[in-house]
Amino acid sequence: MSPAAVAAAGLAALAAGMGIGRFAFTPILPLMQAERTLTLAGGGWLAAANYAGYFAGALSAPLVSSSTAIRAGLIGVAFFTLAMGLDLHMSAWIGLRVAAGVASAWILIHVSAWSLARLAPLSRPALSGVVYAGVGAGAALAGGVCLVVLRLHLAAEHAWIALGLIALATAALLWPAFAEKARSAARAHPFRWDRTSFVLVACYSAFGFGYIIPATFIPAFARETLGDPALYGWAWPVFGAAAAVSTVAVTPLVRRLGERGVWIAGHLVMAVGVAAPLLLPGMAGIVLCALCVGATFVVITMAGLQEGRRLRGANVLAAMTAGFAAGQIAGPAFVSVLAHAGGTPAQASVAACVLLLVAAAVLFLRRSEQ
Repeated sequence: MSPAAVAAAGLAALAAGMGIGRFAFTPILPLMQAERTLTLAGGGWLAAANYAGYFAGALSAPLVSSSTAIRAGLIGVAFFTLAMGLDLHMSAWIGLRVAAGVASAWILIHVSAWSLARLAPLSRPALSGVVYAGVGAGAALAGGVCLVVLRLHLAAEHAWIALGLIALATAALLWPAFAEKARSAARAHPFRWDRTSFVLVACYSAFGFGYIIPATFIPAFARETLGDPALYGWAWPVFGAAAAVSTVAVTPLVRRLGERGVWIAGHLVMAVGVAAPLLLPGMAGIVLCALCVGATFVVITMAGLQEGRRLRGANVLAAMTAGFAAGQIAGPAFVSVLAHAGGTPAQASVAACVLLLVAAAVLFLRRSEQ
């Protein structure tokens, strides 16, 4: 495959696997709240179930070949998303979100390893940016579908079914691209802990907790703050569009600062975004949050995984993703516990800001480690 074809295949796979498999729930959550089929606390537990599946997928990914993992992941995302629109019971939703999380983790880890192995030797960071732009493009697509559902006064189940069909079509189109039979790199070279790998995993885990609170609840917070669907419905498309553009736009900074420098800067900008709704009232805070978090969460994913691969090879990617998933499990669960205890999302946002800043400081102080 040509470099452009590799980048395009990676973009489409991450758009389906992450943008839909992971993030479709975020813009659909306020629709389900409006229909009274799900509460904010219930949404937190569903999100945590998805991240638990993501954690399991990260742990099991090294045991599966790239071809099998990517193909199975794409088909799984499609059918698990479709099924969300066919069953209205909480127990079934939890199972489906767990399964979708497993599929998404397989896709992110193996598509990252597959694409970076082909693109990194070319020293063309813009192409790697195109691959990771798929996450934001898929998230923006999910938000756009939900906007159409809002405008047409349809139900949340229609959004799930539409996105499931899009994911199924994507899986069919990409099926030939991931036909290679190859052993997993992580399987051939088992992961081993040392101080550097611990720092990588710990800081990436802090990123998982720090970003997941706004990433899960931006539309829900916007709905509570703004009320008007014509306004809050745009929160997630803005988030996804910022994420898609950022991975390509940041290319000059990668050349100048390196992957670690971009990772640190991403934490700082994200902390500003997480704090924005607490400091700025109304629409201004929501938009600034969507832009800052949306513009950095995929950039940090890209820079963090590239830095990990540079320092410890492809076998560290699964460990970093597992740590990220653990942080994500803690985030929504923390919001739900706060809600049950009479706390506010603002308290969770403060905790997220603190963790992001601490991780940035650790990455900076340990920047000389190899």
